[in-house]
Amino acid sequence: MFRKLLQRIRSDDRPYGLYGAIVAQARQPAFYQGIGIADTAEGRFDMIVLHVVLVMRRLRGEGAEGRSRAQALIDLFFDDMDRNLREMGVSDMAVPKRIRSMVEAFYGRAGVYDAALDAAGAEGLEAALERNLFAGPAAQASLDAMAAYVVASAEALMKTSGDALAAGRIDWPAIPTSAVEDRERAE
Repeated sequence: MFRKLLQRIRSDDRPYGLYGAIVAQARQPAFYQGIGIADTAEGRFDMIVLHVVLVMRRLRGEGAEGRSRAQALIDLFFDDMDRNLREMGVSDMAVPKRIRSMVEAFYGRAGVYDAALDAAGAEGLEAALERNLFAGPAAQASLDAMAAYVVASAEALMKTSGDALAAGRIDWPAIPTSAVEDRERAE
């Protein structure tokens, strides 16, 4: 019995490198200090969700293998969220309810971001970002910067090879904070 369990654990092909690259990018200080994403647990969650969604869009293009890798990425993401909630002191009884809320938020945001990127219109993407990342009215410079970053990220991911992606080697675009800095200097 234990041999089968150990084999399953050893053969776990969850994308740790890829997930690590996503989290590292989502935690870049420029998002929080430059663009104005709230540096809170919710803000960090939303930034990770955005990056996971972008990577999942890329993985969909790889057919069944890509869908399997995307599911492994989602599983790893929610395992991480579960662990983080417990580290933050959320009780064992409350964790499943919080995870359920996170799952709903994740899939809701994924649908909205996918639709906005598929429509290729800045207005829809900016509205989705304002509603989810900024959780309310945001400066136009911040919305412009984030929308430009999201589009550039989606394009960069499409150019990333499958092997590089699997290893977490992603050339993320620069975070365009110049518009935000210009706005702050003007104020």
